[in-house]
Amino acid sequence: MAPNVQFVVQFSTFFLFCYNVICANNNEYYLKKVSTAVGRYAPCIATDCACYADQITQDLAIFSKGITKEDFDRVGERGVHYQIINHKLYREQKCMFGPRCAGVEHFLLELVKELPNMEMKINVRDYPQSSSRGPPLPIFSFSKPQAENHDIMYPAWTFWEGGPAVWPLYPTGLGRWDLQREILSKAAQQWPWQGKLQQAFFRGSRTSAERDPLVLLSRESPDLVDAQYTKNQAWKSDRDTLGAPPAKEISLEDHCKYKYLFNFRGVAASFRYKHLFLCNSLVFQVGDAWLEFFYPALRPWVHYIPVKQDLSDVRDLLEFANSNQEVVRAIAERGREFIVEHLRMEDVSCYWRNLLQKYGSLTKWKPKRRSEFNQITSNGKHDEL
Repeated sequence: MAPNVQFVVQFSTFFLFCYNVICANNNEYYLKKVSTAVGRYAPCIATDCACYADQITQDLAIFSKGITKEDFDRVGERGVHYQIINHKLYREQKCMFGPRCAGVEHFLLELVKELPNMEMKINVRDYPQSSSRGPPLPIFSFSKPQAENHDIMYPAWTFWEGGPAVWPLYPTGLGRWDLQREILSKAAQQWPWQGKLQQAFFRGSRTSAERDPLVLLSRESPDLVDAQYTKNQAWKSDRDTLGAPPAKEISLEDHCKYKYLFNFRGVAASFRYKHLFLCNSLVFQVGDAWLEFFYPALRPWVHYIPVKQDLSDVRDLLEFANSNQEVVRAIAERGREFIVEHLRMEDVSCYWRNLLQKYGSLTKWKPKRRSEFNQITSNGKHDEL
């Protein structure tokens, strides 16, 4: 054998040996992550939305000495002002996003007979409003980076209405959560694990460059990943979809045909996250900074696989999943089971109830009925009194 050929053969053998060793080490590392996490996990009690009690306690802890009227007034116009007086719901006349307010009001009206007199300001913008760098503001927001904001998290309006419009599939939003639960559960039955495509999948707009590595990996290894950018309202040319024509939107039901589904934060936390679990596919959650109220109850390696924000570990994780089908299938099943059993509409209402009752107990003033506010009634109309 010629010396140069012999060198190439020896180098290739050495490289393959090292690659196999690295893969074996990664495999053992991730298997240990799973076994340790599952061994330490204690399923929450399925009563009185107990899975999420810690989040309420954590969000209100900074207000443990009480919330004064002065504290409340400092919120200013960062949130929509609501009052509950004598078991009736009132709201200031303006709301920046009508469907979002309607999604909030559905739950407030369900509970108004059970709540004491109080007033609160609910943020229906995407971004949280109470920075940890300043004095805490008693404002409710649907999502926040836990370490950076004092906002009190509430269940997003999208559980009822006001979800993101995805034209042409969901022109008025993703739809009510109770209905989506049924739709996606049926889709999951049509795509059992053994019949799913063994491929990672993502569709979404380029809201940030954080998603780029997965799209680039898809172009490099299309058998491993199918990740493409779709249009958003700001799209002007292929430059806005990383140099490729925008892909078509894919319905949530059609996500269920893939074994691995990627979730990224958007402008804030991702509204699609809870939907993905219902496919009974393995969810890969990228980053852990942004939260909704139910996120902390879902545990990495128990219910989903965590991915570094920069996606530097994504190929290793996908190769681990491909090599350990029974292990990752069990993760997918635990994730789906948690969402099915603990994120029902009654759990969302329960969270609202517990949150507002505890918040109301901290307020130190008696709200006075604002004459310019409209009463919100169960038929969706705003009655001027």
